[in-house]
Amino acid sequence: MSDDPDNRAQSEDPQYRVYRAGESPRASTEERPYTVYRSRPRGLLARLRGEEDSELLRAEAGEPRDERRRIFRRRPGAAPEGGWAIARRVLKYVALAVIGWLLLSLVLFIVSAQIEQGKVDAATTSALSSGGNMLTSTDTVLIIGTDQRPKGTHEAGANTSDAGSRSDTIMLWRIGGGVSRRLSIPRDTVANIPGHGTTKINAAYAYGGAPLAIKTIEQFTGVKINHVIIVNLAAFPQFIDAIGGIDITTGRICSDISGGTKNGGFSLYLRPGTHHLNGIQALTLARTRHNTCNPAENDLTRVRRQQQILNAIKSKLLSLGTFFHLPWAAWDAPEVLRTDMGGFTLLSLFTASELGGSAPVQVLKPSGYTTLPDGESALTVAPGEVQQAVTKLMNG
Repeated sequence: MSDDPDNRAQSEDPQYRVYRAGESPRASTEERPYTVYRSRPRGLLARLRGEEDSELLRAEAGEPRDERRRIFRRRPGAAPEGGWAIARRVLKYVALAVIGWLLLSLVLFIVSAQIEQGKVDAATTSALSSGGNMLTSTDTVLIIGTDQRPKGTHEAGANTSDAGSRSDTIMLWRIGGGVSRRLSIPRDTVANIPGHGTTKINAAYAYGGAPLAIKTIEQFTGVKINHVIIVNLAAFPQFIDAIGGIDITTGRICSDISGGTKNGGFSLYLRPGTHHLNGIQALTLARTRHNTCNPAENDLTRVRRQQQILNAIKSKLLSLGTFFHLPWAAWDAPEVLRTDMGGFTLLSLFTASELGGSAPVQVLKPSGYTTLPDGESALTVAPGEVQQAVTKLMNG
């Protein structure tokens, strides 16, 4: 064999191909000795635009490197996306975030409610009548707010134990099936308490807790009670703060409870108008019986304010501001309530409340006053007035 270099070049296949000037490498039908892969989108904006980093693919066309960095190739067959397509993608991710936020709040609410449900004794549950689904049927809920104060309070004479506490608030709530009506019973109303005789109706809770209070109120009104909610005033301020406070319209308020803040109590001074109240302020307003700026106010005025506060809480729960605090509010809400209702039943109650709208304020009107054997003054209500108020509660 000849060792001539020219002969070797002609007999051996070259390891490369020479292109003429102007000839594109893509014109070659020769199979490439390598494979080109697409890379994943580099970032969120590229993913939202549906772009793929195609630097390797653009390299096939022989485009300059700078152009390859700026030009992206869409998926095969995908139509060009405009502003509306990008907006839809953004809205989709926002909707998924909102749904996740709501689900987290729902889970926290149900778990917290189940924990609190275990704090209601069997005697209380046994005293209640069976109820239905409040989304489709109507139940009667008894709301009790006691005068129990948190441990460590500096309020003179305050009761820090549930045992022996009296019910400062007594309210019947007819709720469910598109209905929402409430009736407040003044705490100083005279009633017969089984086993204890005739005295103020709020003493029933002090004598026998929730079971005796349920029995007394059922006997007084003739209404069967399906559920009970005992408001924990110690946790009430925390819940109000968790939802960002409430807005409420009042007249002039000058209130000093248990000697005011100077003596370890609470003080609240408001001008006429709409006010944004934090937890402590809302609790002080709910407890105010004597308004030195308006001596004509009494316990009936306080009962009406308590219903205003409930409506203000409901309005705030549906606000945009509360949405951002929703997981914290969902966890704190059941802690304010001691109830026989579990998480799903409470959830149906709140849903029924929204479907039923804001409940009108109705307060049982006393017909006179009487003096009890212990010398205390109490309110009397004629049987006809009780029946009329109950009929309005039950039938509208």
